[in-house]
Amino acid sequence: MRPFLSLSGVGLTLLLSACVTINVYFPASAAEKAADRIIEDVWGQQPPANPPAAEEPQAMVRPRGMLVAVLDLVVPVAHAQQADIDISSPAIKKIEASMKARHNRLEKYYASGAVGLTNDGLVAVRDAKQVPLAQRRTVNQLVAEENSDRKALYRAIAEANGHPEWEGQIQQTFASRWIAKARKGWWYQDGSGRWKQK
Repeated sequence: MRPFLSLSGVGLTLLLSACVTINVYFPASAAEKAADRIIEDVWGQQPPANPPAAEEPQAMVRPRGMLVAVLDLVVPVAHAQQADIDISSPAIKKIEASMKARHNRLEKYYASGAVGLTNDGLVAVRDAKQVPLAQRRTVNQLVAEENSDRKALYRAIAEANGHPEWEGQIQQTFASRWIAKARKGWWYQDGSGRWKQK
């Protein structure tokens, strides 16, 4: 009887320890803050249209009871890993500098409506008629270079943070932040791809 009890105790301990998992989730809030810092550096900082709302502290709610207390003793409490978005790698800084230099040339095309922000975090020629014929090739080249840098930026941020699988989520985060930070009069695509003016 005694060996059975000790084996069942060991089995129970192994079963409970196998239940502990640590989840690494995409830190959406940190990604938005990182995107905002990069966008402000590339485009230049603007005063916010709406003041940011104060974040409320999150209360930790834990169920009580004898079973929970016993489990807490046997199995350590696991928390989701809190990740921050690192945007300080040399590759990211190089891409950011390239985008910042190009923005000085692209800005007038955003303002005229010739170039707009797409809903997938890139840019597109929205209305070629707004560009003199002699400049269209240059504008197309600027758009292609900007899109290449943006894709490289999203990939570099994911890799710098050790999570290449986050690339799509980083791109989605930037897509919404580029549009949110766009200047009045610039054009952007809504979620269904329709062009709208800010």
